[in-house]
Amino acid sequence: MADNTTPAIELRGLRKRYGSGDTAVDALKGVDMRIAPGEVVGLVGPSGSGKSTLLKCLGAVIDPTAGQMLLGGEAIFDEVWKVKDLRTLRRDRIGFVFQAPYLIPFLDVTDNVALLPMLAGKSNKDARRRALELLEALDVAHRAKASPSLLSGGEQQRVSIARALANNPPIILADEPTAPLDSERALGVVKILNDMAQQHQTAIIVVTHDEKIIPTFKRIYHIRDGKTYEE
Repeated sequence: MADNTTPAIELRGLRKRYGSGDTAVDALKGVDMRIAPGEVVGLVGPSGSGKSTLLKCLGAVIDPTAGQMLLGGEAIFDEVWKVKDLRTLRRDRIGFVFQAPYLIPFLDVTDNVALLPMLAGKSNKDARRRALELLEALDVAHRAKASPSLLSGGEQQRVSIARALANNPPIILADEPTAPLDSERALGVVKILNDMAQQHQTAIIVVTHDEKIIPTFKRIYHIRDGKTYEE
């Protein structure tokens, strides 16, 4: 990553402590990360190493204890949150892809993707246009009117990626996105993530144990005992 590139996401000495006194547990012990726009990096580590805690801090789901988090060079956390509305931050600036797609069963595929832009204030027409553009790019436009239950696992995951991209977030957090997929579909999802990252200049962090996809990352952060080490 070029030094003159403003990182899409940067962490400086991020810490998270659960509890206090003799029962305190330091889950993160000063994490440093820099991820450029358009870059996909892997985050790997054993159970209990701090992966889930780090992802929750990045996603503004839990409060870090100390350190800094910057999005596009703007401090969103600097010992305290610098953003008043964390719900809006999550909706508009952070995309999520989970191990399970978590599509809304009573909405069709298009409405599942269009829902976030509509919640952000876009008109129904504009939100659905954005959804269809993404579904086309991800090769699931032929499923636009289908119920999520009628989709294959790979198709559901592509729809969940479209949903994560719907509001053009600078960062996407993908938590074990290939775990339920076979090798061919898993590698297909990774290719899609890389293509979408380049096309939209979105930084993507992929938390994974999936040995099939680990060799595809150009950069990997290992997390052990609450600290990160770059490979």
